[in-house]
Amino acid sequence: MNEYLEKAKRAEEQINKVILGKSHEVREVLLAVFAGGHILLEDIPGTGKTTLALAFSRVMRLDFHRVQFTPDVMPSDLTGFSVYKRDAQEFVYQPGSVFCNLLLADEINRTSPKTQSALLEVMEEHKVSVDGVTRNVPEPFTVIATQNPIGTAGTQRLPDAQVDRFMINLSLGYPDFEHEVAMAESVSEHGRTELAEQVLDKDELLAIQKQIYDIYIKDTVYRYIVQLVAATRNSPYIERGASPRATIALVKMSRAAAWLSGRDYVTPEDVAEQFYYTVSHRITLSSAARAEGASRLKILAQILRSVERPPLGDKGR
Repeated sequence: MNEYLEKAKRAEEQINKVILGKSHEVREVLLAVFAGGHILLEDIPGTGKTTLALAFSRVMRLDFHRVQFTPDVMPSDLTGFSVYKRDAQEFVYQPGSVFCNLLLADEINRTSPKTQSALLEVMEEHKVSVDGVTRNVPEPFTVIATQNPIGTAGTQRLPDAQVDRFMINLSLGYPDFEHEVAMAESVSEHGRTELAEQVLDKDELLAIQKQIYDIYIKDTVYRYIVQLVAATRNSPYIERGASPRATIALVKMSRAAAWLSGRDYVTPEDVAEQFYYTVSHRITLSSAARAEGASRLKILAQILRSVERPPLGDKGR
């Protein structure tokens, strides 16, 4: 087995020791991190979103920062600012919260649009510009953002341009009964993240991200990916379909899924498995969908059924 793949599977096991009963969700976040993307978690408070981010930072030994987004958080809190030092008689740059490997943007939809948009350059370009100087953030760099459901007190909808920057969107939800019992029984003076052991480091994570780009995708599978995304633009239940950025995200997530499965090629099943997570937050439902009470899951599942999956030759070739 690939040395990095073995460590990746061990990392997944360690995170699942902390986040009980959510192995599928943990795997999706892990794939997004390996694919070099950002994650948007939408849930009510208290379902383990912050613990999940802490577990990832611990298992992968990542420099971790957390920002609690409130209406008074300023863009400079994220990007940094210059302070005049009288003894040195010059302005000295003070780095902001984005200078880390893993940023937890907690309750991002409680802050102002101006502060939300300050994340855009960092998420897309991995750099910030302050006082005419551009600075790169450390690599690897991942944002895990959480948002409360729309309608919760003090929230406002994220701009579409920002939502589109997230590679995947998912919800942890409540644990099932047995796992919540196990969680209750394991309460101690130490947090649950102490249960996880460090498995990877930053350099190994960068190496994994590089390996994922080498995963082979057959031409017919590329076409299948584009057909799925294009189908969201033609559905009568979708007012605005997914952008080309969704196509790129689906390619990356499918490669990461293949790599974690121990394959050097992507199958149509990899694509279908990642379709909902990469596309659901990038579409706007039509009035027909709202009138019929059709969910995103149901609409995207219908698209998956309607687009024919291509056959796959030996070893994906």
